[in-house]
Amino acid sequence: MNDLKKWARDLFPINRSLTGSGVRQTLEYISRIVPELVIKSYPSGKNVFDWEIPQEWEIDDAWIEHIDTGEKFAHFAENNLHVVGYSEPIDLILDKKDLLRHIYTQPDLPNAIPYVTSYYNRSWGFCMSESIKKDLPNGRYRAYIGSNLFDGSMELGEVVIQGEMKSEIIFSSYICHPSMANNELSGPIVLMALYQKLVSKKQCLKYTYRFLFLPETIGAIAYLSENKNYLKQNTICGFVVSCVGDERAYSHVKSPYGNNLADKAISAALIGKPETKSYSYLERGSDERQYCAPGINLPFAGFCRSKYGDYPEYHTSEDNLELITQNGLEGSVNVLESIVEAIELGLIPNCTTYGEPQLGKRGLYPNISKKGNYDEITARMNLLAYCDGKNTIFDICQIINLPLKYALAEAEILSKHGLLEFHHI
Repeated sequence: MNDLKKWARDLFPINRSLTGSGVRQTLEYISRIVPELVIKSYPSGKNVFDWEIPQEWEIDDAWIEHIDTGEKFAHFAENNLHVVGYSEPIDLILDKKDLLRHIYTQPDLPNAIPYVTSYYNRSWGFCMSESIKKDLPNGRYRAYIGSNLFDGSMELGEVVIQGEMKSEIIFSSYICHPSMANNELSGPIVLMALYQKLVSKKQCLKYTYRFLFLPETIGAIAYLSENKNYLKQNTICGFVVSCVGDERAYSHVKSPYGNNLADKAISAALIGKPETKSYSYLERGSDERQYCAPGINLPFAGFCRSKYGDYPEYHTSEDNLELITQNGLEGSVNVLESIVEAIELGLIPNCTTYGEPQLGKRGLYPNISKKGNYDEITARMNLLAYCDGKNTIFDICQIINLPLKYALAEAEILSKHGLLEFHHI
């Protein structure tokens, strides 16, 4: 697999937001890995459902300067988290008391810079560590933010791998956060790697696969405002992929009712992995909110490792390149690829015999039954017992508590011996 950490290192310094050059730079980089990427643009002020595309936000520099000493704090050039996202331009002289009203910290992580935004309300502010804030000298300060808000556009990226059927699976992630490795970059990087794997199999894919790289919330809303009807007709499942680069436990963020095909797929793929976590839709927080919203109701679920909001480095400068690993990223790619493999094999397996098949004559059962070797075929027998044409392979994995990769291996063996046939949705 490619050096996924290199992709992260390349993308990490870019100052991303909902709009602006940071998003465009990120999409341009993705297009080097995914040359078929189509970039779509939405003008500021455009109505998308109940929302409106915001103005573009650009920033050249920002800092706080202690007037008496000339010492600078919260310098944007040193870390792009130092400025509240979408801060309006300012150049002000303030006393310390007034300045502190516009400084944000995270006291529980005294050395971390928090990530703070004010997308839809005109405001301004700086972010710094609690330890720096406590030691700010008394006196007057100059606060400077060289930003610009203007009518422009918002961009997103889309690529489709066309299979034999119109029925499709969607993978979506976001590209709107500044320098945070797990929360921001891991999702797009995992999707880029997964895309490369699937496009190499393009000639034999039955289903169609759609990949979306977009600003969180407003990007998904904009995309859905133009494509809702088509997606509702053709999507069999979709996955919001976020925070998937560390080596902590895998997580599943469920759909509103927790029982759609995406839910079943993630649950099956995570069987046997240590300390997996499951979250209800009431604990949602990413674009599953948009894809599963009333009136949209697409069969989406969220896939994470350390779920957003549930790991200490989240939305701080400590979510850095040290938090994600090549193994962590690859592991997430492999989970999603196993789901694709199951879908491609055939979602609904059906046993071809009446009654229990005779496995021994096919070399699929030990000639001598003794303690130990029976256990080796328990999974095979249990799998066959539920291949009644009513259950998906994901359902069966959950019923018999069998990891998806083992179920796939068994299903392929049984299929080769003519004992299983598969039906596609």
